[in-house]
Amino acid sequence: MAETVTAAVLVIGNEILSGRTQDANVAFLGKSLDDLGVRLREVRVVADIEADIVAAVNALRVRYDYLFTTGGIGPTHDDITADSIAAAFGVGIGYHPGIHKLLKEHFEGRGLEANEARMRMARVPDGARLIDNEISLAPGFQIDNVFVLAGVPSIARAMFGGASNRLRRGAVVLSRSIRVHCAEGAIAAPLAALQAEFPAVDMGSYPWRDGESFGASLVLRATDRALLDAAYDRVFAAASAVGGEPVEEPAEA
Repeated sequence: MAETVTAAVLVIGNEILSGRTQDANVAFLGKSLDDLGVRLREVRVVADIEADIVAAVNALRVRYDYLFTTGGIGPTHDDITADSIAAAFGVGIGYHPGIHKLLKEHFEGRGLEANEARMRMARVPDGARLIDNEISLAPGFQIDNVFVLAGVPSIARAMFGGASNRLRRGAVVLSRSIRVHCAEGAIAAPLAALQAEFPAVDMGSYPWRDGESFGASLVLRATDRALLDAAYDRVFAAASAVGGEPVEEPAEA
């Protein structure tokens, strides 16, 4: 049986905490990791404060198999993620010669000054392994089990695509979903009893409303197909027994 592989995401940035920017990376990473058999277990958001980033990185990287950070590797004064990661690992940080050359040629080729701010994006912690960035050239990096990605969603996705082959695969989680036409309170007790009976199957209830109609989507997730199907049949029967008029929903994309 495949092992369980876990991950966490650390979202870095004052703009996320202030509500000015809505995070779009967690949903992408959660789905992408799930497809690889890596379970996203925790998400944290921290401000652009080095001590807070260091504390979060050091807590999460020892608790989970992988940690992905997003944000804070651009050219501005508040882009302090690279320095914070170096501090978390107790290593130095400096300009990567190859990236420095690449960025310098890139900016000057566009008629832009390769100033100190722009060239900051060539700084990586000592011993880090680069993660290619085919969109804007400035790379992400990996150090031990920590993957440092950009905050811009399109760039974060490109970086993840380039780094995903470095991940150890675990057991892929399968899912089935039932749409019921009753209040969650009507199905809560039998669902709780079935969750206790099938502890290896994660059972979630998510309410929906469509005009005057309402109900819940009951989502079952497990790594064992036979066990998932057995639990599904029992939940479907329980929903029918309480008048929930259950119907199977399409599988998750």
